[in-house]
Amino acid sequence: MRVSELIDMLKDQPPDAEVELAIVAPVGDDDDEDITVDRYSVEGMLPWRDEDEEGNDEELVIWLVGGEDDDVEAFLDAIEHQDD
Repeated sequence: MRVSELIDMLKDQPPDAEVELAIVAPVGDDDDEDITVDRYSVEGMLPWRDEDEEGNDEELVIWLVGGEDDDVEAFLDAIEHQDD
C-alpha cells in the first residue's frame, strides 16, 4: 500500500476516530481455517530502508508501529539509539 492510498482510505473517516492495526493470522496447521485477530493502537511511524547486499538503498517503506506499550517503547528506543 502506498501512503497516498492510505490517506485516500482514511480521508472520509472522522478525524477523531482511533486508528488500530488488526493483525490477522492463522491458528493451527494449514488445514485449519481458524484465524486470530490481534488489535493494537498505532503508537508511531518509522521510515525504513533495507539495504541490499551491494549497499544500495531499497525503496522507502513506512512502518506503522503498534503493539504492547512496553514493547513499542523498547523498540522505538532501540531504533533511536541505533543511530548514536
